[in-house]
Amino acid sequence: MEIVTLRIVPTPEAVQELDRLGDEIAELAAHLDAATARLLDLIREFDARGGWNTGFRSCAAWLSWRVGLAPGAAREHVRVARALGALPLLARALARGELSYAKVRALTRVAIPETEERLLAVGRAGSAEHVERIVRGWRRVDRQAEAREAALQHGSRALHVYPDSDGTVRIKGRLTAEVGALLVQALTAARETLYQQRRAKDAATGPADVSEEPPTMEQQQADALVLLAETALHHGIDPGTPGERYQVVVHVDAEVLADPDAPGQSVLEDGARVPAGTSQRLACDASRLVMRHGRDRRVVEVDSRTRTIPPALRRALHHRDRGCRFPGCGLRFGQGHHIRHWAQGGPTTLSNLALLCRRHHRAVHEDGYQMERQPDGELRFYRPDGQLLPDVPPARAVAGDPMKALRARHEAAGLRIHARTATPGWVGERLDLGWAIDVLHPLAR
Repeated sequence: MEIVTLRIVPTPEAVQELDRLGDEIAELAAHLDAATARLLDLIREFDARGGWNTGFRSCAAWLSWRVGLAPGAAREHVRVARALGALPLLARALARGELSYAKVRALTRVAIPETEERLLAVGRAGSAEHVERIVRGWRRVDRQAEAREAALQHGSRALHVYPDSDGTVRIKGRLTAEVGALLVQALTAARETLYQQRRAKDAATGPADVSEEPPTMEQQQADALVLLAETALHHGIDPGTPGERYQVVVHVDAEVLADPDAPGQSVLEDGARVPAGTSQRLACDASRLVMRHGRDRRVVEVDSRTRTIPPALRRALHHRDRGCRFPGCGLRFGQGHHIRHWAQGGPTTLSNLALLCRRHHRAVHEDGYQMERQPDGELRFYRPDGQLLPDVPPARAVAGDPMKALRARHEAAGLRIHARTATPGWVGERLDLGWAIDVLHPLAR
């Protein structure tokens, strides 16, 4: 059997047509990159001004809902937009179509103002693959430098406790960043506890000495440290199980649960008042213990503790909703929400329940957002100003030839974009990654 291979030689006219087609693709891609720069500018301004804070947990979540970007792509657009705010050279190159968005996205992972210029040269000279490889090598050097710095910090940790000549005790120390943050949080919580205790005492008996100066911040910190030490010795060093550590007890009158404007208590275990809306949110899906009080406020009867949403119903709720139902969210883990609160007569049934994440559960109870179930079973959400929040926003009208309009806009802005605008200076030589990192990275050895 003889196989005959035919080799088709394109005519000069066909070669010219393909070259023209390739140039049009390259020019159009550069126009799209320049338009992406404008998009990122708008995202950065929108993010900085909090335009997304209308029930959405982040600017990326809003972009995913409003523009239709995948969540990962939306987060990356926000990250690049924020980074370019401090990198004017890279931002200008993208706006002129000289660098692709893919290159800029990679470079913004490592670029800082001090290294921006040399990394811009990398983007101009190399292909997108070169840029990715150099960025990976750059980050490896950064991680090594960070590891060395972390090891030095960990090795320099110390706490000196020694008595002074007058009998007082001096404390001087140095902690790593994460341990220091933990200590600051603990001191803040202890200071708040002491403040609430003083307020409660003053409210009950009046200030002990009106002329006494309030304690300074340094004195408050010292008192807070004492409280931390006493608490640790009293309760033991073991922090306990997560369920014990994160249990929150709220005492709220039934009238307040039914009507937030009704008089009555809504307080935490330590007596600190919380808004009635917060109590309603917490009571949506929590253990409930009903106590009946007499006229003298003493407890006369205690019912057995019950769960607001039974386990079987909770499983059905998670199976049906598959995540937070708030438009644009979809967070997998959520809390059961009574559309009509059980304290107002709403039944604990699947049709009266919806799954909401913690943020949007709070938004519905305390931030003025409303939701209702339609006769067909669909949910509707409304902003505090009464505007509907649809699951999918309406599409904007697009011009008949959007690319023609894009080219016209760039020409009006003085941009001269052509097929060679984004062409790198690479002429085919092999990339020596080790040499490139040694030359480029300020910390390379």
